[in-house]
Amino acid sequence: MHTDSIEPESRHGNQPQVSPPPSAGIMSAMPQQPAAECCREQTGEPLRQSSLLGDNRNRHFIQGEVPSPAGPVLRLKTRLDARDHWGAFKVRSGFGRNRYAVAPGLYAVGGPSRRSPVLVTANYKLSLDALRKELSGQDAWVLVLDTRGVNVWCAAGKGTFGTDELIHRVKANGLEKMVSHRRLVLPQLGASGVAGHEVRRQTGFRVVWGPVRARDLPDFLARHQAAPADMRRITFNLRERATLIPVEIAAAFKPAVGGIGSVMLIALLLGIAGPAPIKTVWQTMLLGGAAVGIGLFSGAVGTPILLPWLPGKAFALKGAGLGLAAAVISQLVLYPAMDPETGVALTLLTIAASSFLAMNFTGATPFTSPSGVEKEMRWAIPAQALVITIGMIGWFKAIWIG
Repeated sequence: MHTDSIEPESRHGNQPQVSPPPSAGIMSAMPQQPAAECCREQTGEPLRQSSLLGDNRNRHFIQGEVPSPAGPVLRLKTRLDARDHWGAFKVRSGFGRNRYAVAPGLYAVGGPSRRSPVLVTANYKLSLDALRKELSGQDAWVLVLDTRGVNVWCAAGKGTFGTDELIHRVKANGLEKMVSHRRLVLPQLGASGVAGHEVRRQTGFRVVWGPVRARDLPDFLARHQAAPADMRRITFNLRERATLIPVEIAAAFKPAVGGIGSVMLIALLLGIAGPAPIKTVWQTMLLGGAAVGIGLFSGAVGTPILLPWLPGKAFALKGAGLGLAAAVISQLVLYPAMDPETGVALTLLTIAASSFLAMNFTGATPFTSPSGVEKEMRWAIPAQALVITIGMIGWFKAIWIG
């Protein structure tokens, strides 16, 4: 229901902050939208009928049906099995992320009645899994919106976890026949996409904003759907930051291998045609590839781990500083006898790669905004391009003359 992982820190400081509790039914206080980068692995394209889970052919997470005034409703299991954990591992590693979805519609947990709560989530399966595994022993209806297989937070920014889709699902599933109350419990991180007052005007259902994390839902429901401040707090500790690392590495792997391979081929041809000994050409080529690889590791792994302690507000500068430190250490350890000019060139390659990968995390922080990210990108990308160009010129020169 809620976020499957809470991602980086505030752009304006290193301490987690508290989002004001949204008013019931009206989106008067809402978290800022995430940048588009947080959804770059999920295209938001319509699900194909042949998708793995989009048509519920793989129904291992379904456990029979429950009767209802509108007909039988599929019941969700509340215990995740090996297939769920394996699927989560794959998508967190960047594989099959665009297809990891379930069919939208109405589901049940336990044996819900007309008085049971209605919990709303996205049809990204990690979001559904995060919700259902916390509902053991609960009786509830689960309304799954068609977000094109995108998680709640990103889908709210895209508009697919939105007012129109929610209204459509409420009416299409005859929800007014299913429950005697008129309340919908929505995840707080979906607030940027839903106008609660419009939902109430068109359906008669009032929107109640639930806690940030699904694990707080049982307590939230026991409190008669009231969330204290700690349920609205978005944290980003080391474990949560580390969750991002595999998918970032997977996302960077293919373009990095293609780009580095192409550039090294050019460098090899250049070196063969030049006056430098072939042994020197090979050594300098490999050092250039190592410099970029160290930068990618620094940006994709070092940045999320060390994020609270890296100086600066802009993620591009955080990554650049970490890349500089990684370049200095690697030169002292790996190639201390290198001439200064080549060392500077390789340092620039490391800095540019680290800065670019670190900037990806601007879309994962809970507190940044699209306008802030765009502002950073306007100066950071040209600067990164300039740095990597200068570094490559110096690298090519070292390959050519030895």
